[in-house]
Parts: sequence; C-alpha cells; structure tokens
Amino acid sequence: MARRPNPKLSDVARAAGVSLATASRALADPGLVRRETRERVQGAASMLGYVPHGAARALATRRSRTVGAVFPPVDNPIFAAATQALGHQLATAGYTLLLAAHEYDPSAELAVTRALLERGVDGLVFVGMDHDPELFTLLAQAGVPYDLMWSLDPARFHPCVGVAHRMASVRATQHLLELGHREFAVIAGHTAHNDRTRERLAGVREALAARSIELRPERIAEAEFALPQARAALRLLLERSPGFTALVCGNDVLAIGALAECASRGIAVPARLSIVGFDDIDMASGVTPALTTVRVPAAEMGRRAAARMLARLAGGAVAHVEELPAEVIVRASTGPAPR
Repeated sequence: MARRPNPKLSDVARAAGVSLATASRALADPGLVRRETRERVQGAASMLGYVPHGAARALATRRSRTVGAVFPPVDNPIFAAATQALGHQLATAGYTLLLAAHEYDPSAELAVTRALLERGVDGLVFVGMDHDPELFTLLAQAGVPYDLMWSLDPARFHPCVGVAHRMASVRATQHLLELGHREFAVIAGHTAHNDRTRERLAGVREALAARSIELRPERIAEAEFALPQARAALRLLLERSPGFTALVCGNDVLAIGALAECASRGIAVPARLSIVGFDDIDMASGVTPALTTVRVPAAEMGRRAAARMLARLAGGAVAHVEELPAEVIVRASTGPAPR
C-alpha cells in the first residue's frame, strides 16, 4: 500500500477490505470490533499515514477526547508534577490534556475556561476552591463534568481530590512546638484568591492558639512564590520583628528562599532558626540543610484526578470528596529552640 497525500477514511477502508462504517468504528471505538478486524484497519491506517480529523470525529461522536486543566502558574514545581501525571494518565486512555493558566486571576480563569469549552473539551479540572461563582454556572450550562484538585470542599458540594491543608499545617507547627519553639514567624503566599495559602496560615494560628501563643501580625509576610521574593520577605520580618526562632513557610520555594537568605546573613539553620516548608518538591531534600516540610502527593493527585475524570466520562461513579495523605517529613532544617 503506497501513501497518498491526505488519505481519507475511505482509503483506509478500501485498503483493509472493510466497510466505511467498520473502519470508523475500528479507529474511533476499537472495542466494538473484532481484534482481527481492528488490527487490519489500524495497520492500513498506519501504512497510509491516515490521521483522523479531530473536529469531524468530535462532531460524529460528540466527544473530542480532550480534557482541559486550568491551573495557576505551572512554573511551581508542585503543579508541574501534577500536570505531568494528569496528562500521562489521560493519554493512556486516548485523551489529550489541554492546559491553560490564569495567574490567580478569577476573571482570567473564567476567560480561559470559556475558551476551552468552545473547543469542545469533554471535562475540566481546576485547582482549589476560590473561583468566580459564574464559573460553576458556566459549567452547569455546558453540562461538562469537572473536578477540583488540591483542596477539599468543606461543604462537600464540589467533586474534589486533595489534601487537608489546615490540618497538615497544624501538624508541621506542632513539630516545631514539640522542639520547644515559642517565637514564630510566617512567610505565606498571597492569600487573595488562594484558599490553600489561607488554610495553611490558619493551621499555624490554630496550633499556636492551642498553646496560648499569639502569631503577631508583624511576624507575617506575604510573598510571591519565588526565591527573590522569599528572601525579601525574610529580610522584612527580621527588620520588623526579630527574635523569632521558628519560621513556617507557605511552600518549599518560599522556604528555600529563606534558607538562602539565612546563608547570606550567617544565620545558622537550625541552631538559630528552624524552617519548615510545604509540598516536598524534589529540591527540598537536596538543599543544605535538607528541608523539613509537608509532603503533598502531587503526582498521585494528578493520577487520581485523571482516573476520576475518565470514570465519570465513562458513566461511572466516583467518591465526591477524595482526601489524600499529607505527612510531615522531618529533615535537618528544624531542631531544638535555642536556649
């Protein structure tokens, strides 16, 4: 069989010796035809260089075999791990992941969601609980299934897979309290439009309040998730209210930036200052000292989100709320409070 420019499905059917309908079923829904026929059609398509027309197939099947994911900036390593796992798991089932980002801007998130719906995605995945209410109205009108990653809906209204950020932050703070620390500071991410940041900060306050310790406002700094901003946040805290011996950071990027600033200032970690991160990105165990942090199973979350979406697209049922474990990983960046 020789290749020809722009081969059509009719060419594949003729080469395989089957009807046009059979060739279509063999390529679009292989489970509906016998293995021998399926292999003959797929072999003919491969030899001819036939590529199904996505728009035509979507029109015929009412399925585009695409899933949209709307993420905050994916340059955060924790999101990159989840995105890769999500895309890989979908690909094994014959779906393509379409990725969009919104920079923690609800209006931008709404706009890119509209664009993905206009492209006919079969389902959508979002991050967190903070969204414009119009987003869910739009999804309901479109009749497209969705799932929320990373966070757990306390009202159990939205389908979601994630971790309990507040409780994980409580446990990380308790680790520092058990080491004897009583003077705390926090470098948090920006709390606007980010429920994960707010929950992690609330967890620190909750753990301290249980020991009758106040987290003073001047010992809280918000920063973008970037090393230079983290270093600047630590400088601000040291200038504004020195004397703290424990620093809780909203994620590992902020904590690693704080470690870098400590190294440049000659602040011994953990002898003078203990530092805790959140996420357990790959770099957390490779810095010096290795970072104590909360392990968020980002890749597993991506795989679970994909599995949940695939099950729903196939007409199956999934748990409405699925919680994944988030454990404290103790490493060398935390130690006893200085005397």
